[in-house]
Amino acid sequence: MLGLLVAVLIVANVISGAVVAGQRQIGVLKSLGFTPGQVMAVFLVMVLLPGFAGCLAGTVLGALVAQRLLDLVFAGLGAAIGLGIGRPVCAAALLGVPAVVVLAALVPASRAHRLPAAETIRAGSAPRPGRGQAVQRLLSGSPLPRSVSLGLGLPFARPGRSAMTLAAIVLGVAAVTLATGLVQTMTAYGDTAQRAGHVHSIVHVGRPGQVRPALGDAAIEALLRAQPGVRHVTADAWIDVRLPGLTSRSMAQFLRGDAATRGDVVVSGRYIAGPNEVAAPSAFMRRFGLRVGDRLTLALGGARTQATIVGEVMDAADDLIIASWPTLTALDPAGRATQYEVGLAPGADVERFNAAVKAAEPGLYPRTKSRADQNSVAVIGAAALFTVLLGTVATLGVFNTVVLTTRERRRDLAMLKSIGMTPRQVTLMTVTSMALLGVAGGLAGLPIGVAAHRVVVRAMLDAAGLGAPAMLLDVWRGASLAALVVAGVAIAVLGAFLPARRAARLTIAGPLRTE
Repeated sequence: MLGLLVAVLIVANVISGAVVAGQRQIGVLKSLGFTPGQVMAVFLVMVLLPGFAGCLAGTVLGALVAQRLLDLVFAGLGAAIGLGIGRPVCAAALLGVPAVVVLAALVPASRAHRLPAAETIRAGSAPRPGRGQAVQRLLSGSPLPRSVSLGLGLPFARPGRSAMTLAAIVLGVAAVTLATGLVQTMTAYGDTAQRAGHVHSIVHVGRPGQVRPALGDAAIEALLRAQPGVRHVTADAWIDVRLPGLTSRSMAQFLRGDAATRGDVVVSGRYIAGPNEVAAPSAFMRRFGLRVGDRLTLALGGARTQATIVGEVMDAADDLIIASWPTLTALDPAGRATQYEVGLAPGADVERFNAAVKAAEPGLYPRTKSRADQNSVAVIGAAALFTVLLGTVATLGVFNTVVLTTRERRRDLAMLKSIGMTPRQVTLMTVTSMALLGVAGGLAGLPIGVAAHRVVVRAMLDAAGLGAPAMLLDVWRGASLAALVVAGVAIAVLGAFLPARRAARLTIAGPLRTE
C-alpha cells in the first residue's frame, strides 16, 4: 500500500507539473478558437500519450524483472510456493496508471482552461503573484546566508507541488522505517527461532535402523560435557503424551540439564525451573484458551501426573508443551533423552566438536544447528528490496520537482546570477529548498513508519499464532531513529543535486533575451 501511494503521488506530481508548465499552450489554443472542452481533450491526449507509453514499458519491465526478484528473495522457501506475476496484476497496471494520469491532469488543466486566454498566456507557468513573498521577507532578515534563506522560501512559491513532494518523502521515510524495523524484528526472530548463540550442535541418539549408542543416558551427557569448549548441555526427550480434556495426542519436550540456557523467549510468566512445571507455546495457549497458572493432566501409558503452566514461550507449535525432567520421571522412570542440545564457548569449532563426538560414540549423530531461519531471510530480503525501490521512487519524485521548479525559475535564476550569485550558491539554494522538505518529511514519516511497523509485526505474529514479546516490537534505538530522519534529508538532497547542478550552469543571456 505504501508503494502504491508513493507511485500515485509521483505520477500526480509529474503530470500536474507538466500541465502547469503547459498553461501557455492552453492559452494559445483558446486564442485560436478551441472551446474549453476541446482544450481539455487536447491536453489530456498530450499527457496520456507519454503516460501510456511509460505505463506499457513499465508493465513489461516489471513483469520481466519482478519474477527474477521474487525468485531471488524467496529462494530459501523453495519453488513450491509458486510466486509469480499474474495477468490481473499486469491488467491493473495497464488500466490503473493511465487512470491516475487522467485524474492527476484534470485538476490543474481544468483550473487553467477557466482562465481567459490573455491571462493564461501572460501568466505562463510562473507562480501566482505574492506566493511565498511573506516568507521570503521574513527570511531575508535572518542571519542565514542569502542563498540558504532564498532556498528555504522556495517551497512556499508552489505550495501544492511542495505538499505532494513532501507527501512522497513522508511515505518514503515511512517505508524505509517500516522496512528497517522489519529487518531488525525478523533478525531477532530468526536468532530466537534458531536459538543462535545458545545452541550450536544438536546430538541425536541413534534411532531404529541406525547404530544405537552403547553408552547409557547419563554416560552420554558426561561424554558431551567432557569435550573441549562445551559450556552447556541440555538433554531432550521428545515423547507423545495424552492431555485428557484437551486433545487426544500432543508432543511433550522434557528437559534436563542446562535448560535455562536454551534461549527460549518467555512472553509471559517464567521458564520451567522445578518438578511438575510446564511452559507452553503461544499457539498452544490460544488453541485451548489456556493462561499461565492453569493446570494440565499429562498421561503416558497408564501413568498420569499434574503439571502447572508457569510460562508462555514464543513458538508457533500448537501441539507442543515443554516440561521439566522430573515430570517425565513421574510418567516413565526409565525415560531417556532422544537428543542433546550443546552450547559451545565463543570461538569453539562446531565441526571439530561434532567429529570428536562421532568418533567417541558411533551411536550419536551430531548436527550443526543452523543460524539462518529461511522465513526470516525471505522477509528481510523482501524488506530490503522494498526499501531500495521506494527510496528510489521517492528520490525521483524530488528530482522531478526540482527539474520543474528550475525550468519555471530560469528567468529568476538568470537575474540572481547577473547580480553576482555564483553557481555554487545556486546549487546550495536549490538543494536547501528540498532539504527543508526532507527534514519535515523525515520528522513526519518516522512516527508513521514506527506505527506501521507495530501494526504489521503484530499482524504477522497473530497470523503465526505467536505472542508479541517486547524484543520483537521495541527494536528502535536513538541512533537508528536519528538515522531514519536523516534518510528523509538524503532522499531530498540526492533527488535535488543533479538538477541543481544543471540550474547552476544556466547562462544569463538566454533567459533574459526577451526582457
